[in-house]
Amino acid sequence: MKTSDFNYILPPEAIAQTPIEPRHNSRLMVLRRNTLEIEDSIFKNIGSYFKRGDLLVINQTRVIPARLFARKPTGGSVELLLLKRLETEIWEALVGGKGMKPGVRVRVEGGPEAEIVSDLSGSRRVVRFLQPIENLLPNVGQMPLPPYIHTPLKDPERYQTVYSAQSGSAAAPTAGLHFTPELMNELEGQGIRFARVTLHVGLDTFAPITEADPLDHKIHSEWCEVTEDAVNLINETKTHGGRVIAVGTTSVRTLESSAAVSTIAYRAAPISGPTELFILPGYSFKVVDAIITNFHLPQSSLLMLISAFAGREKILDAYQTAVQRGYRFYSFGDAMLIL
Repeated sequence: MKTSDFNYILPPEAIAQTPIEPRHNSRLMVLRRNTLEIEDSIFKNIGSYFKRGDLLVINQTRVIPARLFARKPTGGSVELLLLKRLETEIWEALVGGKGMKPGVRVRVEGGPEAEIVSDLSGSRRVVRFLQPIENLLPNVGQMPLPPYIHTPLKDPERYQTVYSAQSGSAAAPTAGLHFTPELMNELEGQGIRFARVTLHVGLDTFAPITEADPLDHKIHSEWCEVTEDAVNLINETKTHGGRVIAVGTTSVRTLESSAAVSTIAYRAAPISGPTELFILPGYSFKVVDAIITNFHLPQSSLLMLISAFAGREKILDAYQTAVQRGYRFYSFGDAMLIL
């Protein structure tokens, strides 16, 4: 297996720059793992592929407005993108600006001073704020859209899921962006239940793997949680023959991390803490029966994850079909249901 095995050609115009309104009007490609059939649908009709007793597992993380602008004492501009809170006043961040060495201080526009504590290589730094920054972010921070989106977002809430609840992500769990409250109510009316889990998404999620062999790649760590209530819903669904349908690769990673610590085969267990689970082709899924996902970047760990679930050739064939049929790719793009 090589990283280049997960490459594909995507025309730049296929990258969605703005979200579809309303959310549930995005297109939906339905891919069945046991047939060659590829079906075109609309996301608002996704309930027709589910049955009573199925469980949708959603990631309730909320994106923090983590993009900060600051100035050095000399007046030079600096950009900080907060990735992970390490302590109350200490964060891991991507820092853009010249000479950002340990000891350098900057002042956040509209906020406190911050000091570069250590260099983590590349543009990653550990930054200490002179006062807690988290509660100030709604006033001083901006939403950190992915670098391939060049159109400004008019409404920051459009980069949040309608069920987001726990702040902590540097990027949205984008498969969930297609849901509306109306659609969720409709699905519940069909006898389909929802279980909430949490995984705070890091930017590494979207980064292409640069190593020639994916096994040489050090997978990023992300904090996740599956509560006792969610475990009960998941295991009850499995016991009664329902399907556990992961909404997004973040939910997949959370569910399979939960199964990894379970003492009962093919069942979930409560977890709260970091996960470094790296799902590659050859992985045997323990809990997830179906996946709702967006279209992912070439050579990314996310593309490898869904290839592990449905087969690399089937996924790449589906992606080629999606390009031919005019599907919109990436964060604000269309969705795929893998059954």
